[in-house]
Amino acid sequence: MAIKVFVTKHFEKSFQRLPQRIKKLAVKKDNFFRKDIFSPSLKTHRLKGKLKEFYSYRINQEYRLVFKMSQKDIVIYHDIGTHQLYR
Repeated sequence: MAIKVFVTKHFEKSFQRLPQRIKKLAVKKDNFFRKDIFSPSLKTHRLKGKLKEFYSYRINQEYRLVFKMSQKDIVIYHDIGTHQLYR
């Protein structure tokens, strides 16, 4: 079963501000994500506190992508950036 990924306007703006090398890596990680949301290489996990409705996966050691599962096969990307996302 393939998942459907939607993006928010905020995500689009955040993505455009990323360095080019991170954009390329994010696209590569997105391909892994679409095949297996919980692929070990992504280190997907549920967030805590005020972001407890969201999940995050790793782009690299510094960058993360924050998303929400709206249904079992529908995901909404909300933000992408450094750990500052969690503040």
